[in-house]
Amino acid sequence: MNEKLAILWPEIFLFIATCLVMITGQWPSRAIRHLTPWICAIALTVAFFAAMSSPTTQGMFPAIVPYAKMLIAGVGMLILLLLSGTVDRELEREVDNGKAFSSIRSNRGEFYAFFMFSITGLMLTASADDLIWLFLALELTSLPTYIMVAISTNEKKSLEAAVKYFFLGALGAATFLYGFALIYGSAGSTNLNEIAQVYATNGISSIGMIGLLIAVIGISFKIAAVPMHFYTPDVYQGAASPVAAMLAFVPKTAGFLALMFILGTAGWASNGNHLPVELEATLWIMAALTMTVGNILALLQSSVKRILAYSSIAHSGYMLVGLIAGPGEAGGPFYQNGIAAILFYLLTYGVMTVGVFAVLASLEHRNGTEADDINDIRGLCKSQPVLGWTLVICVLSMLGFPPLLGFLGKVGLFTSGIAAGQYALIVILGINSAIAACYYLRLVATAYIDDDSKTRPTIYPSPFFMRKIAGVISAFAVLFLLVFAQPLVNGAYKASEYVPAIAGEPEHEDHHAQDEIKDNDEHASNEVAIITND
Repeated sequence: MNEKLAILWPEIFLFIATCLVMITGQWPSRAIRHLTPWICAIALTVAFFAAMSSPTTQGMFPAIVPYAKMLIAGVGMLILLLLSGTVDRELEREVDNGKAFSSIRSNRGEFYAFFMFSITGLMLTASADDLIWLFLALELTSLPTYIMVAISTNEKKSLEAAVKYFFLGALGAATFLYGFALIYGSAGSTNLNEIAQVYATNGISSIGMIGLLIAVIGISFKIAAVPMHFYTPDVYQGAASPVAAMLAFVPKTAGFLALMFILGTAGWASNGNHLPVELEATLWIMAALTMTVGNILALLQSSVKRILAYSSIAHSGYMLVGLIAGPGEAGGPFYQNGIAAILFYLLTYGVMTVGVFAVLASLEHRNGTEADDINDIRGLCKSQPVLGWTLVICVLSMLGFPPLLGFLGKVGLFTSGIAAGQYALIVILGINSAIAACYYLRLVATAYIDDDSKTRPTIYPSPFFMRKIAGVISAFAVLFLLVFAQPLVNGAYKASEYVPAIAGEPEHEDHHAQDEIKDNDEHASNEVAIITND
């Protein structure tokens, strides 16, 4: 119990902060209400340092918890900056004009509480060692985001996006929960380490393999991978840009962590450092289709949010290559380790995605709606140089342009796929990276080259300067984190350490304990017989 508690301190701090922001967000005093995001920031900072000192665990990935939680807290801070002014904007304007504050109309407390709940669920996903725990953590990550989408704007499209997101999310949850049930039925345990031990000793039964396949397909909803990707463009476009940035990182990270743990029970070392053929074939098809569908459909969009949504789908396809490659040989170099490549790529993707959405959130029309159409960013480097160059830097990083941070992240996926012998998939990955260059360079050209006087609607900077700060920090990280990339790479490599189960007696079948129980039962029966005779 103490061992489990030692890795849960970050979640405990976040939960305490969540309880506080539900109160401060509804406070009649403006000064108290404005403390709400600061409480979240303090909690995320404390959680970051608490995660830094988290101990290793007994499991398939014993060192993943500190790195994953520090990654979550770090990117969570950037998203928190971006959330400034998302809700209660009209209400606060009315208060400025002398109207009394009405807590019943305020969404600030709930909004920030849902954000903290979702981040807490993501950290709990990183701590999961049980199917039940994993299911609850995934749902705690996702459920708050449905409501955040709905209340992020006052427009009907947000409600429509939230409804689509909710019903398809329920379908995804039901799917992977059914897969979990089949896995439990095949292994006789919900503990992931014990499941891995059973599969290593007895092999994976037909029911177990079907359960693994269904679970993978269900979890693909979280990462927006084919065939569970359909909701993504509508939800990104319907949500406010800060919430869309959150959706791009939080559920995706939870999904990939869950997939690592589920596939770890099957073991990459079961067939020459490859997954079982059924799982590998399924992931191979998903990866090829996901990156191809995402990139091709992104070419057809005129909405920047929809471009980023399909880009998000494509990036999931890229990371699935690392999942197929697996952890490589024990003690092997970083460039052969697909799990380390995914963990590092999640960091790079989170930083550069927040940067692009920060630019959109910092621009708005006269009526207060956020910029979305590609014409809204026309000539941005001239009219708003800070935002324009932030967009250019982050988009080029998403393309994988050297020497930006995104380039280093993508190299790890390429090299791990090559080391795993996935040459055909690497060719598909290379072709899709070339396709992606078309729409990424289109965004760069629109912001940098195009004349801002050509058919450009009137765009104004958002009054919430924290959004611009989030973008600037993201661009700075994309440029200069490469200098400090070695510690980040080393951290991802250490976190990816994989301890496969060894064939032998399943851990949950303790025959010695069963013999003791049998002896105790016989002894108890003899005592009952003596008492009866007396």
